[in-house]
Amino acid sequence: MDTTAVDPSTPLTTGILLFDGFEELDALGPWEVFGAATVQFPHDRVLGVAPVARELRAAKGLRVVPDCELAGAPPLDVIVVPGGSGARDAAKDPRVLEWLRERSARARWLSSVCTGALLLETAGLLRGRRATTHWAYCDELEQRGVTVVRGERYVRDGNVVTAAGVSAGIDMALWLLGQLRGEAAARETQRYMEYAPEPPFGEG
Repeated sequence: MDTTAVDPSTPLTTGILLFDGFEELDALGPWEVFGAATVQFPHDRVLGVAPVARELRAAKGLRVVPDCELAGAPPLDVIVVPGGSGARDAAKDPRVLEWLRERSARARWLSSVCTGALLLETAGLLRGRRATTHWAYCDELEQRGVTVVRGERYVRDGNVVTAAGVSAGIDMALWLLGQLRGEAAARETQRYMEYAPEPPFGEG
């Protein structure tokens, strides 16, 4: 699939996979980025996609209702797979794995945040690729045969982009937006979000 910038008049659809126990910021960080971009590109949209269209409870207790079930999702330009305590259960769901395999073949970009990379690996979508994940799970991902890149906020290999833990998904999504809509549009979205991290305690 072509990963070059898209004509501004072409609407883009981002699908964020949701499941019980997903890590809130893994999903909502990218959601904010792509959602904020609709200020400039009002025909774009962001959808929550889940195995079943019912209320879900995220890892920290947030309750959300997805927009559609897997089978009912429209064609997606970008797929975002979060991690979280529920990612291992999602990786055991054949519906999720098959959906990822099928839809990733047609998407412009496939991405994950945190332990969402483990879900991608289970689906066979990281074979022969470089990737990253949350620092606490890099060893596990490496033991599964993936070439793990440590110390990077996000790693691109072809049309697959994996982000490290939690907040790194925002950086990844902004970079993806730059690839899709151009750097100027991504910078304007970053400014709109007032995204300029200055953690009070420095690096962990």
